[in-house]
Amino acid sequence: MATSLEDGHELVRMAAETGKLHAIVQNRRFVPGIRRIRSFIESGAIGDLTSIHCDFFIGAHFGGFREEMEHVLLLDMAIHTFDAARFIADKKPIAVYCREENPRGSWYAHGAAATAIFEMADDVTFTYRGSWCAEGANTSWESEWRIIGTRGTLLWDGADEFRAKKVAGTEGFLRKLTPIKVPAPTDRRRTQGHASVIADFVSAIHDGGKPETAGDDNINSLAMVFAAIESARSRQRVIIE
Repeated sequence: MATSLEDGHELVRMAAETGKLHAIVQNRRFVPGIRRIRSFIESGAIGDLTSIHCDFFIGAHFGGFREEMEHVLLLDMAIHTFDAARFIADKKPIAVYCREENPRGSWYAHGAAATAIFEMADDVTFTYRGSWCAEGANTSWESEWRIIGTRGTLLWDGADEFRAKKVAGTEGFLRKLTPIKVPAPTDRRRTQGHASVIADFVSAIHDGGKPETAGDDNINSLAMVFAAIESARSRQRVIIE
C-alpha cells in the first residue's frame, strides 16, 4: 500500500477528498481456506474466538532485491498473514511485541525471521512465527493455523486439510471431544484470490459500494506491519495506531 504509515494515511485522505475508490490487492483473504475459517468462526461452532496462532516457514531463494532488504519478512510478506488474521478475527489490532532475527545460515541481509504477539480487541491474541530461511519442512504459503475458541479448536494446514473438534463432555482431566465438519465456502465468487479482489473492486465501481480491501480498512493491516517493525527495533511493546 505504501512505504510508510504516513504515506498510507495520505492515500486514504486523497481517496476520500477526490471521491475515488482506492483498494489493495489483499488476495490472501480471498483464498477458499481463509473464507472457510471466517464462516466457521461466525457460525459459533467452537464458541467465542480466544486466539489465533499462525506458522509460516519457507526456505525461499528469491535472489535479487529481497535478499538485500531490511525487515524482509515483515515488510515484504507478513502483511498477507496479518491481514488474513485480522479478517478471520474481525477484531481491531491494539498492540504488538515482536522479535526479529536473521538466523545463522540465512542468505538474506536482514530480518529473515520474526516472532510477533498481537493483542486484538476483545482479549483475542494473535501470534505469528515466521521465517524465509527455514529449510527442511516448508509450510504452505498461506501458513499453518490453529484457531482456538471457548468450546473447541480448528486446525488448517494452509492447503486442503481442515480438522476441528469441540468439547463434548463435562468430566475428566481431559474432556471428551467430538469432530466437527468445517463446511466449504458456498460463494465461489469470493474464493478466487486475485480474480476475486479485482471483481470486488469492479463491482464496487458499478454498484457504488465499497471494496472489501479498501485502503481505509487495509491501513489497519499496514499499521500492524510497521508496529511490528518498530517493536523489533525497540524491543518494546508498541501500541498500534
